[in-house]
Amino acid sequence: QVQLVESGGGLVQPGGSLRLSCAASGIIFSINAMGWYRQAPGKQRELVAVISSGGTTNYADSAKGRFTISRDNAKNTVYLQMNSLKPEDTAVYFCRARRATVYWGQGTQVTVSS
Repeated sequence: QVQLVESGGGLVQPGGSLRLSCAASGIIFSINAMGWYRQAPGKQRELVAVISSGGTTNYADSAKGRFTISRDNAKNTVYLQMNSLKPEDTAVYFCRARRATVYWGQGTQVTVSS
């Protein structure tokens, strides 16, 4: 059974930082492309950042320069370091694994507010 379990979300003030984690099980983690997506209320789910099995990264324009995606294949975990957070970053953040099949986590809430 495939499981993607996100953690690390919460409430943070504008300008603050959070690190999200996504622990994967039931897949051969190292060969999967991993990604972070987010969905704000009333909006469609959107790409935040992805990292290939080889470590190549790609970011949404809104994330460039502020967010960093990384992976630890030994721990079957992908991370999203988020700095300089803004209120518009408020959303549920989802982890996604993709190889031949796409899997999603349940999401973790990130709220940026003073």
